Amino acid sequence: MRRDTIFYKLFKQFPGLLFELVDEPPPEAENYQFESVEVKETAFRIDGVFLPPANAVSKTVFFAEVQFQKDEDLYHRFFSELFLFLYRHSIRYDDWFGVIIFGSRSLEPSSSSIHRALLESGQVRRVYLDELGDLRQQPLGLGLMLLTNVTSEREAVEGARFLLEQARQQSEQAIIDLVTTIIVYKFSNLSREEIQAMLGLNLEEPRAILEAKEEGKIEGKIEGKIEGKIEGKIEGKVEGKVEGERTIVLRLLNRRVGNIPDVLLSQIQGLSVEQLEALGDALLDFSTLADLEGWLQGEIRG
Repeated sequence: MRRDTIFYKLFKQFPGLLFELVDEPPPEAENYQFESVEVKETAFRIDGVFLPPANAVSKTVFFAEVQFQKDEDLYHRFFSELFLFLYRHSIRYDDWFGVIIFGSRSLEPSSSSIHRALLESGQVRRVYLDELGDLRQQPLGLGLMLLTNVTSEREAVEGARFLLEQARQQSEQAIIDLVTTIIVYKFSNLSREEIQAMLGLNLEEPRAILEAKEEGKIEGKIEGKIEGKIEGKIEGKVEGKVEGERTIVLRLLNRRVGNIPDVLLSQIQGLSVEQLEALGDALLDFSTLADLEGWLQGEIRG
């Protein structure tokens, strides 16, 4: 299940949710804007940036990272991107705060001594979802976060039903859509009708299911450990997915090895769906452009 995608949808829909994890949220918390920001000069893309409103008294920018796989380079990457962003936008903001959300404490990098000053500075909050308690005891938004971390199918269905009932009582259609989307990702082998029956949804509530299924088709159901955050493997049928496969593979390659030269881009454009799927699996082991170039040369010779 692509839990990082779910979290960024959640933050996009409810930017104020992040500040439920912060001890001292800014006065303008509900007016912050969530964005994915590219620092073009270095080919960095920061997926979770909360930008203060233009009229904010204190222009504090918040950075969010969601981590569901072990990644020993996490802190190196997170703080490098964070400070590079601040360097490029030094005039706009006067303070920063980082929130790193882990599925569990065991997913933290093994060694954090080199970043201890930052991690213990009071400007960084580390959150461990499995330590927040029962999702039924949390506000709806935090309950959604915890639902992404449930591994038991029975508990996932029970938790989803609870959140759906609470969302109905509060007339929160956006929450209903997100709960449904999470369950669609968790049970991708089930049909729309089966999921509706499992969750007790009415026939008038299929939109989130259709959108999630369509996203799964476009993305080729890519589920794999990429940058320590994406689980599973590339699945799906070939029809109508060539561009979707290529777009996602290119995005992941950019995150993995940096900016890709035009000559290599041209070679990737010529790959078949089967070759793109093979590249999606292979790039898990890439760390430099030389790895990508070697793989492409092998495909061309083959």
